[in-house]
Amino acid sequence: MRIDEMSLEQLLEINSIICRRIDELRAQQDFAIVRQLRLGQQVHFESREGKLFGTVIKINQKTVTVVADDNRRWKISPGLLTLVEKVK
Repeated sequence: MRIDEMSLEQLLEINSIICRRIDELRAQQDFAIVRQLRLGQQVHFESREGKLFGTVIKINQKTVTVVADDNRRWKISPGLLTLVEKVK
């Protein structure tokens, strides 16, 4: 069936299926990242102010609390964090 020939109800059902799948994939990604995180680890993330660096101080299932270098606390989705690689 072509998408142009689908009714509104059919399109809404497909949209619902796609949104559920996207949520599942994001949850899997977040879980994989949370497994790698440790307290005290250095991370960075993007904010409206640009790239911020900070330290992980709390790890929950859906959010990670980070203290940025300017001492502000941020609750962030794990999928938005990137680990800072230590240079030897």
